[in-house]
Amino acid sequence: MLFRALGLVGTPYRYGGNTPEGGFDCSGLIGYVYRDAAGISLPRSTRELSTMRTPDVRRDALKSGDLVFFATNGGRAVSHAGIYVGDGRFVHAPSTGGTVRLDSLTSGYWQGVYLDAKRVITPELARNP
Repeated sequence: MLFRALGLVGTPYRYGGNTPEGGFDCSGLIGYVYRDAAGISLPRSTRELSTMRTPDVRRDALKSGDLVFFATNGGRAVSHAGIYVGDGRFVHAPSTGGTVRLDSLTSGYWQGVYLDAKRVITPELARNP
């Protein structure tokens, strides 16, 4: 799964996008990676992803494949998500005009807007190609 997510770095952002050919928004990227790499269908919206009945994960206990959630519109409402890949980094499709990229959870911006994380699959499955 991690190889699939990292392999999409550089794919253009497109609101509502959910394919490598057409581009991705954040939830489209997550859904594509989980479906393509693990055969798991996930909800389409970031809000739905954040309310799934899966285990919440403390920030200091993040494992590869965990979903990370952010409040990028101010306040405490989830508005963005990515896939944690280890070593304090996550893959996400950040914004119009950008591309899928790898960022650090400890950077000033992402650290400040971090909300929560969820574990959808085991870390072992996340690491397997």
